[in-house]
Amino acid sequence: MAERFGGKYSPGNGRPPEGGAPGSGNQSGPGPYQGARRTRAGGRVNLLFIAPLPLIWQAFTSSPVVMAQYLAALGLLLLAAWLTREGLLAQEAYEARKVARRPALPRKVLGSVLTGMGLAVAGQVGFGVIEAGVFAILGTVLHFAAFGADPMKNKGMEGVDEFQNDRVARAVDEGEKHLKAMSEAIARTGDRALMRRLEGFQTAARTLFRTVENDPRDLTAARKYLSVYLLGARDAAVKYADLALRGANPAARADYEALLDDLQQNFAARTQGFLTDDRSDLTVEIEVLRDRLAREGLRPTE
Repeated sequence: MAERFGGKYSPGNGRPPEGGAPGSGNQSGPGPYQGARRTRAGGRVNLLFIAPLPLIWQAFTSSPVVMAQYLAALGLLLLAAWLTREGLLAQEAYEARKVARRPALPRKVLGSVLTGMGLAVAGQVGFGVIEAGVFAILGTVLHFAAFGADPMKNKGMEGVDEFQNDRVARAVDEGEKHLKAMSEAIARTGDRALMRRLEGFQTAARTLFRTVENDPRDLTAARKYLSVYLLGARDAAVKYADLALRGANPAARADYEALLDDLQQNFAARTQGFLTDDRSDLTVEIEVLRDRLAREGLRPTE
């Protein structure tokens, strides 16, 4: 079995192994990277930010009017790259959920259009009208072929009304905002070991999110976990980060880590409770169906 490399100066050195006591920072069960996928907002998107940079040289070696046109093209291409990256991140969040609303703004499509516009402006300045049109068409088509379209419809479960799906989607969105705020707060402390511990809790929270998305009827019972508890966890993270930035405080860190342990255990227990209820519901449905078949005189051959 693979083991984490650790040395004298490694973060968390000397901590108990997996499955150790609560508060050790190593909890048994799935790790923070369970189900993780490599993000698509990486290499190709980064190239979109780099490719138009030579226009800076063209701009500052030209007349003022031409310089303004080159800078406009540069701005359009960089805006297109940013929209494309944001569109890919939105699509990944959409695909990771069972219930999700389509992005309000089709960022990748706008990125394709702006790429074509930026290339058209650069082509007009450097070559001519015909070349500008060719660049615009090629840029738009190739960008769309490389990155595709944004999700264009809401995603939910069949047999569940749209109102229920919207309620779940809004609750999960709010929960994700709280988790993001927690990550930003702890990241300010520069404590990588505590960040990993936080990721363990976030995995448990997102498992609960997915469970509620699978059966929106669980939302009522889970609402306090997705709102009240996560709001309190966010506030605790912000307050701890503010305190940690003033100076090392081992007692406060231990208290915050113990809070993460309690939260993770409670979220996992609530998720397990929903799964147990689902199995109970399935057993009841099976027994009811068997009784109906028996009344109809349909029995399996002994």
